[in-house]
Amino acid sequence: MRLFPENAAAQLEFNKITGLLAAHCRSDHAKQKAIKLRIHTKKEFIRLELQQSYEYLQLFQHQQYFPNDHVFNLSKKLHLLKIPGAILSGEEIMEIRLLTESIEKIFRWFHAERVAAYPGLHSLLQETWYEKQIIEWIDQVLDERGQVRDHASPALKEIRQQLFKKRQELRKLFDRIVSRLNKQGFLAEIEESFLNGRRVVAVTAEQKRAIKGILHGESDSRKSAFIEPEETIELNNQIYELENAERKEVYRLLQLLTAQLSVHATLLQVYHEKLGEYDFIRAKAKLAQDYRGEYPQVEDRSFVRIVEARHPLLLLHNNKQEKPTTPITVTLEDSQRILLISGPNAGGKTVTMKTIGLLQLMVQSGLLVPVHPTSIFGIFKQLMIHIGDTQSIEFELSTYSSHLLHMKHFIEEGNGRTLFFIDELGSGSDPSLGGAFAEVILQELLKRHAIGVVTTHYLNLKLMAGKTPGIMNGAMAFDEKNLRPLYKLIVGKPGSSYTFAIAERIGMDPTLIQRARSLVDEDQYRLDKLLNRAEQDMRKIEQQSQALQQTLIS
Repeated sequence: MRLFPENAAAQLEFNKITGLLAAHCRSDHAKQKAIKLRIHTKKEFIRLELQQSYEYLQLFQHQQYFPNDHVFNLSKKLHLLKIPGAILSGEEIMEIRLLTESIEKIFRWFHAERVAAYPGLHSLLQETWYEKQIIEWIDQVLDERGQVRDHASPALKEIRQQLFKKRQELRKLFDRIVSRLNKQGFLAEIEESFLNGRRVVAVTAEQKRAIKGILHGESDSRKSAFIEPEETIELNNQIYELENAERKEVYRLLQLLTAQLSVHATLLQVYHEKLGEYDFIRAKAKLAQDYRGEYPQVEDRSFVRIVEARHPLLLLHNNKQEKPTTPITVTLEDSQRILLISGPNAGGKTVTMKTIGLLQLMVQSGLLVPVHPTSIFGIFKQLMIHIGDTQSIEFELSTYSSHLLHMKHFIEEGNGRTLFFIDELGSGSDPSLGGAFAEVILQELLKRHAIGVVTTHYLNLKLMAGKTPGIMNGAMAFDEKNLRPLYKLIVGKPGSSYTFAIAERIGMDPTLIQRARSLVDEDQYRLDKLLNRAEQDMRKIEQQSQALQQTLIS
């Protein structure tokens, strides 16, 4: 999807959603996908990702186990497999074994009934297969601790048998020497130790010349000397040679095993990516759990019908505060392409607009959203947004100049697959002149069949929406009595700005209010008053309807 301006996603707080998603990811693969979350424009991709997220959410809701317990970040180690002559340690190879075992468990998990129940999740495995030879090769060489087995090769078996015998001989001989020196009173408190891979006795410093052998060092206090007795030198040499031979044989076997596994390097990389994909889908389901996301319908056309939608970030915040979040319901289609929202400041106009935009981005990214499942989202190929003060110091543009520059781009680039959002259209200039330009901008966007949401206080735009096919009015409900916004969108009627009502309720001097009224065109004042009264009447009717419904139910 093309976005304008470049920070359009950030203006809609999409980056906060991707941050929450990344926090649920366990693997590096999944975290990178979350941070760089793609916004798709092809229906098949969107529906598949939504379906996968929904299926994993179903697993959580039904408390079903899915075998992706382990987190794998093996990209660098798997890359080594593709380098000729590379060698992996036993521990690293055991991680590859666990990776292969994990993919095997997922293959086994998908028996016939589960394939039918979770086709989206199963589709990840359709282009790969389980290769049992990988685990067989590893098990022939390594034990469960990642150590090379004695029977990995005849040579290693012979070396280790000889090592066992020589070490036994050395132990018995050394025990006799320690016993003799102890009786003579030559030994220090620690008696024996290992230095430079050689077994040595610890004798008091004054007795070190009384014992034949090789001096390997002294203690920090210089009270003890570490000597390799003359009788054990040959045995120690033999053991040293055998240990060196063992290391060489182990190295050879690990190198050979690494070379064998390199045959399946590409397949192992696929396993790694698939498990990362399952971790990513799991994270999307976890996020959906947080805000009770649903799987909406998706259609390949410019269309929005959101039912009982809530802004996910606002919902999470309100849930922590144990406060309700008012849902919105709105439809944008060919016959009603532009929604013009009016109403008092801080009444929820911008939040409503952002809710629609953010949910659209989330759906096209394969994320479940907090809406009623009967909601229908179309697919847009570009999204344009203009919110807030865009004064540009760099280009010496005023707020209004920058506003018009954005509107110029909207008009030139907008088309039938464009979703746009404009906050306070025409603001920053003389109301009458800015309002006139705003009408022209809306007319042009309408001609280009773009779909969008606009917020405004301009009366002429409210009148225009009431008589122009393709544009509909919307208002944010307001409790005039308590001076409290209700954050509820009412589609089909314009809203009052409650300018004078708010001034009266907060106790401003009536003389000042009357003077302000006298400066306003009488028809404009009467219309605002009419809108005010109509909104309050509709609110009373709604309350009476709800009370009647409760009476009928009881």
